Amino acid sequence: QVPLVETGGGLVQPGGSLRLSCAASGIIFSVYTMGWYRQAPGKQRELVARIFSSDSTVYADSVKGRFTISRDNVNNTVYLQMNSLKPEDTAVYYCNAETHYFSYANYWGQGTQVTVSS
Repeated sequence: QVPLVETGGGLVQPGGSLRLSCAASGIIFSVYTMGWYRQAPGKQRELVARIFSSDSTVYADSVKGRFTISRDNVNNTVYLQMNSLKPEDTAVYYCNAETHYFSYANYWGQGTQVTVSS
């Protein structure tokens, strides 16, 4: 069972915006640290942003000031608002859920493609 489903990817022009959503099921969402990672062709998967159960956040330097991660613990969803998109943001974006609360658990979504191109 895959408890994470990403939506919202697509093709956007440079300078445009997209919002990614990741819906979780089958987990106690509020105790998970939620994250967005991305992988461009030929590159390693890298952290984009994380949001902890306390709502504190961390961002990769490359997206600070442009991307915003948020979570909705009622609807078990994490969002990534991406503004001022650049061609170098092109990648498959993956949602991640991680917890040490009861025992260690780590889940990945299937990924959603984001392409920034004119």
